[in-house]
Amino acid sequence: QVQLQESGPGLVKPSQTLSLTCTVSGVSITRNYFYWSWIRQAPGKVLEWMGAIRFSDITYYSPSLKSRTSISRDTSKNEFTLQLSSVTPEDTAVYYCAGDRTLRKAPLSLGELDYWGQGIQVTVSS
Repeated sequence: QVQLQESGPGLVKPSQTLSLTCTVSGVSITRNYFYWSWIRQAPGKVLEWMGAIRFSDITYYSPSLKSRTSISRDTSKNEFTLQLSSVTPEDTAVYYCAGDRTLRKAPLSLGELDYWGQGIQVTVSS
């Protein structure tokens, strides 16, 4: 059974860097052809794809977030991480990690993806 679990702080101050980790079990993040993504949903808004790291360690980023986003992985722990710098209250959202065999940059729902975590609420506030 494949499981993804997000972890990290629930509250971040403006201008700080948000760091989240996705721990994956049941499948290797180096499994061929898989993309491991970070997706968020702000209150009242649709899902927003932020970026992904491929099984081959290539990264992809949303153009609107590219300057502030970094995704990396630790294969020894079967984890991948998100760092979002210079956060503002507009970055308040539920953050999800997900895995899929295709690079889905505009999912309408998490159900379109092969695997996803339960999500973690992150609030940016002083």
